[in-house]
Amino acid sequence: METRLDLRLSQKLIMTPQLQQAIKLLQLSRLELTQAVSQELLENPLLEEDVLIEEDIALSENAERERKDDYVEEKVEAKEDELLNGAEESSFMWDDYYEDDRNEDRNLGYFASSHEDMPSYEQMSSRPVDLTEHLLWQLRLSASDKKDEETGAMIIGNIDEDGYLRATDEELSGILKVSEADVKRVIKLIQGFDPMGVCARDLKECLLIQVEQLGLKGTLVEDIILYHLEDVEKRNYAKIAKRFNVSLDEIGKAINVIEKMEPKPGRAYSVSETHYITPDVFVVKSDGDYLIYLNDDGLPKLRISQFYRRLLGARNGIPNATLTYMEEKFRSALWFIKNIEHRNRTIYRVAESIVKFQREFFDKGIQHLKPFVLRDVAMDISMHESTVSRATTNKYMFTPQGIFELKFFFSSGIQKTDGNAMSSLTIHQMIKEMVNNENEKTPLSDQEITDKLKAKTIEIARRTIAKYRKELNIPSVSKRRRIF
Repeated sequence: METRLDLRLSQKLIMTPQLQQAIKLLQLSRLELTQAVSQELLENPLLEEDVLIEEDIALSENAERERKDDYVEEKVEAKEDELLNGAEESSFMWDDYYEDDRNEDRNLGYFASSHEDMPSYEQMSSRPVDLTEHLLWQLRLSASDKKDEETGAMIIGNIDEDGYLRATDEELSGILKVSEADVKRVIKLIQGFDPMGVCARDLKECLLIQVEQLGLKGTLVEDIILYHLEDVEKRNYAKIAKRFNVSLDEIGKAINVIEKMEPKPGRAYSVSETHYITPDVFVVKSDGDYLIYLNDDGLPKLRISQFYRRLLGARNGIPNATLTYMEEKFRSALWFIKNIEHRNRTIYRVAESIVKFQREFFDKGIQHLKPFVLRDVAMDISMHESTVSRATTNKYMFTPQGIFELKFFFSSGIQKTDGNAMSSLTIHQMIKEMVNNENEKTPLSDQEITDKLKAKTIEIARRTIAKYRKELNIPSVSKRRRIF
């Protein structure tokens, strides 16, 4: 066994902390970026918001202090270059993310919050009343005494968001220490509240409550609900007609009434959290051309703390450990600001490329969307596909056609018989419009949709049509067909 030293030469790609941060910031959504900036402001004392401070104004008015600051600034700038040049980095990987565009006169188009073309937001609304509040309000007006009000409140508390009672009479009676007869009486009271059909135990009871309130007791509608709901679901109309010895037309009229009833009475009062989308990019048409603005509204403008810059420039009487810490935070703050600027440049260039390639979509709408892949943008702006992918993840664009995620603009293409290509999203839209305009009694089959597209020089397989139809949540032809 022999021990010896060997010298080997090899090439390695090193993922520096600065590059890792650049990648992380690029793929953050706007909300996540705001949170990341706030966190960095908390953790790095040398980083601060770039706001006009009265103390800075006072300092700027002092000529002698300005002279000293100029001297210190020169030392700070020299130190800044030293700190940046001393940072470990892999030039190969860094160049992939930082092209030599620092001398570009490109207008990043930051969308100032006071810009006259800024779209309005209808996002201020009062809190809606939920089902429980609505029922309790009616109970207070209808209960004959305090005991009934307490019983009713307990019953309402066991009604789910769809409007169904999820507790038995026996359970409620045991909890409230009242008779089951009293529980049934108060349940009957609540079943007369708005919305119609509320406080039922199942779908059949829900529909029967609505039958009673609509004055349809003793009619064919009630009989079908009582005895043939499953046959209605299976569209076994002939069996129902035979059972009641009536024509299919009469069955059809009764079923039309049932279909207009609400199977989930609480749906109208469901309160779900609203998720608002804040665009990262605004595309505004002006004088026949499209202007691109990055939305920086609400994002703090960052700068290096002037106080710590002076301390680093002076360096007098500061312990070495403190200086080392300040230099590390100084370098970290500089890279953070640089990486955010790089993120903005990248998103801007990606948006610029999208607008260039998809100009017809911006002018005319979704049916003019072109086949478009990440590689097209990557080649156009000389970036890697993975960088383009990160720049389009969870980012939104405001356009004259609406708000879309940047990834929306990328889709595969279908080759037409005339030699041109068409986006798969455009075909989705065409299928949707065909189904919306079809005759409900003779809906289009997948083969008929295929034939209609073929007539428009779009050659596409029937199984592909079936796949697109499912992606659009469109039922099959048998489930779309209406007999009446």
